[in-house]
Amino acid sequence: MNIKIKIQNMAVLIEFVTGAALGLFFHQVLKYEEASYVIFGVGVLLSLATWLLREDLDHVRETLTEQYLHSHELTFAIAQISDPECQGKAQELVAGIGKTIALLRQGYIPLDETEFYLYGAKAADKALKQIRAVDPLTPGWNSRGAMVNFYQSNLRALQRKVDIMRIFVLNREELQDPETQKVLKCQFQDGIDVRIAFRDELTSSGESTWANTCSFNFALFDARVVTDVFTHPGTYYGRKTKEPGEVAKYLRLLDLIEHNAHQVVCDNELIVPVGEAVAPVTVNSTVTELSPKKKPVTLGDNKGKTPPKLHGAKGGSESAVSIIPHPGPA
Repeated sequence: MNIKIKIQNMAVLIEFVTGAALGLFFHQVLKYEEASYVIFGVGVLLSLATWLLREDLDHVRETLTEQYLHSHELTFAIAQISDPECQGKAQELVAGIGKTIALLRQGYIPLDETEFYLYGAKAADKALKQIRAVDPLTPGWNSRGAMVNFYQSNLRALQRKVDIMRIFVLNREELQDPETQKVLKCQFQDGIDVRIAFRDELTSSGESTWANTCSFNFALFDARVVTDVFTHPGTYYGRKTKEPGEVAKYLRLLDLIEHNAHQVVCDNELIVPVGEAVAPVTVNSTVTELSPKKKPVTLGDNKGKTPPKLHGAKGGSESAVSIIPHPGPA
């Protein structure tokens, strides 16, 4: 093999010497000067062309060999495993790597749980206009360090006048849970646009609908960046992407969920949907009267005159009140 490589490296020199020898032969022996010059020139050009072509071929061969070995490295390594159990485990690992590569090809970066909330906090700190999120009432909002720090980034965004809307997806019976109320009330009072979507209202018929594949646990930052939790987390907890096509899919999902969500109010220290409130309630620090105001009563032709006296028992009810009209002209 080494002799072959040495011969290939000497091929250009051999071609040059051969062409020069033929030129000298025609010039000195045959006394044919024109032919000798032509032969020598052609020999030099052929030597140069051969050298350049050989260099390109060597470079291409080395590149292809490197790519081939790299692409088949796992295959060769697995083929060398003799134990059947180890072989099966290796196949599982290769299948997992294939799924990860498929995600990367689509523009998603897989993240473990710590990376997921760290990236979410950084994205919230960089948000300029709005943050729109859907959450299945993930436990740990007030206790887990990663989620507490993530929520602190939300509060910093609120201080920068960033609009934050968070839709909590839950079952109806969960709304009465004290821990659920604690989370909802805390975020509502902090200035987040809290909304509630009930799962039974999001269920769609069929097996291939958006509700059956949605995680209901994702967020969009300025409609440019998306973070999403896997429906069935495994090696990775979630993923992030900036691909415009994928972001557009999540914008549509959010519009569908928002259309089925209820705005909430604080009614007797409880967070409830607006339609279920039974007393004057506070909606984002604004008092709203739920019952219509009564119009003043005008009696007969007393319009514009002194209102009639209302007589009744001291501290009595409306049923004890009598109306005494003023006497008209005689």
